[in-house]
Amino acid sequence: MTLTARAIRARLRSRAIPANVAILQRFFKTGPGEYGEGDTFIGVKVPAVRAVCRDCRGVSLDVVVDLLRSGIHEERALAVLILVDQFQRGDEAVRKRVYDLYLANTACINNWDLVDASAGQIVGGWLHSRSHAPLVRLAKSRSLWERRIAIVATYHFIKHGEFDDTFRISDLLLKDEHDLIHKAVGWMLREVGKRDGAALRAYLASRYGSMPRTMLRYAIEKFGEAERKRYLRGQV
Repeated sequence: MTLTARAIRARLRSRAIPANVAILQRFFKTGPGEYGEGDTFIGVKVPAVRAVCRDCRGVSLDVVVDLLRSGIHEERALAVLILVDQFQRGDEAVRKRVYDLYLANTACINNWDLVDASAGQIVGGWLHSRSHAPLVRLAKSRSLWERRIAIVATYHFIKHGEFDDTFRISDLLLKDEHDLIHKAVGWMLREVGKRDGAALRAYLASRYGSMPRTMLRYAIEKFGEAERKRYLRGQV
């Protein structure tokens, strides 16, 4: 029997632990003026959300959209995990529908965990053999989360040894004012460096001095201590 949105919500709530709510609200910065302001949690941690996801194979995209547009964070988290699963298991037509649905609902993919669990798999996965132009549009968006989607989507390319788009999108985001973008760009650059240290060092050569400090720290995290200190002192 195909699960309904109501049945899925019931399964999710059966795994909720009320004591987790305050912890999750603090962790995801839901206070006034914070990036997750007003988000609502019911106390389901990620392993439990993933367990429910495994029970949701075959649900319709209409049901997924219902969950994705929920005001409950864990329901949106479950929705993006279901989308990733359907994308990875689906044929070309299913993958296209999932990709289109994802980009049509980026307003609901509105915290870093939701982006990081899905952007590489869905956006990067779909665009890998196609024009990467949508990433530029996302990187130039006013939406913090669309900008994060743009850079995290390149993780898929990095895993295939392709770094040009990571560098291109990083350049577009070098002057971004938000710490969550600094961290995401630095993270992707670090992933490049884990595979090709020379490519990362060449990229940093003309940029490290003007990069936000957090971005640089993340990017060079796997360098040796002495080299990290030279970068941070501007002595490379």
